Amino acid sequence: MMERELREWFAGCRKAMVMGIGNPLRKDDAVGLEVVRKMEGRVGKGVELLECETVAENFLEEVERIRPSHLLLVDAALLGLRPGDSRLLTSEELPVETVSTHLLPLRIFCEYVREVVGCKVALLCVQPGDTDFGEGMTRELEEAAERLADTLSLVLRDLCGEGEGR
Repeated sequence: MMERELREWFAGCRKAMVMGIGNPLRKDDAVGLEVVRKMEGRVGKGVELLECETVAENFLEEVERIRPSHLLLVDAALLGLRPGDSRLLTSEELPVETVSTHLLPLRIFCEYVREVVGCKVALLCVQPGDTDFGEGMTRELEEAAERLADTLSLVLRDLCGEGEGR
């Protein structure tokens, strides 16, 4: 199901950017970073991968410079699902956060990028199991990161290819 959703969302992609978001010192919160790391070397030149930790806004200049047609943020989010389950949300579906681990709420970041760059923006949210302080993710999130990296890499090679890349 996630592959179909991603294929529909990335349809018409000319250049994609995937931003991994998360805190590497909060266990499962690092899932976005891990997905991007696992995608390295598996996508074409039409795809830019960034590890943003908790400050996606620090990469605004990079987003503006590259001007992707599609920007996907991968992050842990409390969705009320089983640990490792995921959902693809458009920026309009994101809550207007008042409390967040991000300096700039992701909905505001997404709306800004959509307005300034003119690209499609979505968030691939993964339900964490454990976000206590510590390194390393739970088994469920390690498996989810591997699955999502495999699916994203396949979809992006098919739809945003252009040969060998990162």
